[in-house]
This record gives sequence, C-alpha cells and structure tokens, in this order.
Amino acid sequence: MPLELIRNDITKMNVDAVVNSAHPHPIVGGGVDGAIHRVAGPRLIAARREIGDIMTGEAFITPGFGLPARYVIHTVGPVWRDGTHGEPALLRAAYLSSLRLARAHDCETVAFPLISAGIFGCPAQIAVETAVRTIGAYIQRHEMTVYLVLFDGKAFHIAEQIFKDAAQRGR
Repeated sequence: MPLELIRNDITKMNVDAVVNSAHPHPIVGGGVDGAIHRVAGPRLIAARREIGDIMTGEAFITPGFGLPARYVIHTVGPVWRDGTHGEPALLRAAYLSSLRLARAHDCETVAFPLISAGIFGCPAQIAVETAVRTIGAYIQRHEMTVYLVLFDGKAFHIAEQIFKDAAQRGR
C-alpha cells in the first residue's frame, strides 16, 4: 500500500483511476482538467454534464474513455483565499472523497494531481503536505497504491523534500 511520487503527465498513467481536479461546473477547465478531457475525448464532458455541479470536497466517477485509466474521479478542491476560510478541511475532503470512491469501485491503483495547486491558488507546500498526510493516513488502513503525479518541477522538488523528511521521521 505505497504512496509514490512521480513526475509525469497524469493522462499517461496506466492505473485504475485518475483523479481530475475539476471545475465545480460541468465545463472543461485548464490545467489537469483540460489535459484529461483532451485525452479522454468528448464522451468525458458528456458524462461530466450528467453529473452536474460538484460541491467543493465531493467526488464523482465516470469511465476513463480514451485514457489508459478505467475511471476518472472528478473532485473539486477549494479556491485558496488565505487558508482561514475552511480551505484545508475542504482540500482534505476532496482527497478523502476521491479515495473512498476509488475503493468503492475496487480500484487498486489511483493517480492524483495536486488538487487546488494550479489555478485554484493553493500554495505548493500546503498542497503537497495535505496530499501526503491525507493519502498516507488512508492507505495505512486500506490496501491501495496511490501515485502523486506532478507535472511541475517546483512542486516535484517540494514533494521530494517532504517525502524525504517523512521517511527520516519514520525511522
């Protein structure tokens, strides 16, 4: 039940589910959302429209269509204001609701982007720490391999340092 850090394009991950850091409304956004939709094809936005709006912290699942992944889990992270408007709890909820949904669909492998770290403005350090803590705690209780997939070099460097620090504390 490992958590692995990978620098890659999430649309290339051959896993049971990729998590899409989605827009709350059924539109194709930029960043991870846009990339996933481009590769999955037009059936993904049709499936996303059937879901409708998604509240911050919730998650819904669709087929992966043109992706190597069987499923896409759509979750909405918080728009970061200053961290005092419930953003940390909503960010954790987005990870947890995605993990629970993956488990409910018998997913053994899941690839996550850094939720809320792009245009939603969450500082990379906070985004990485939240992802690592939340996913790490979940997979200690549930058998699952999770990949934290980072495209950005700066975020990857921050994540590497957090992983090293966590490994040293675990000794």
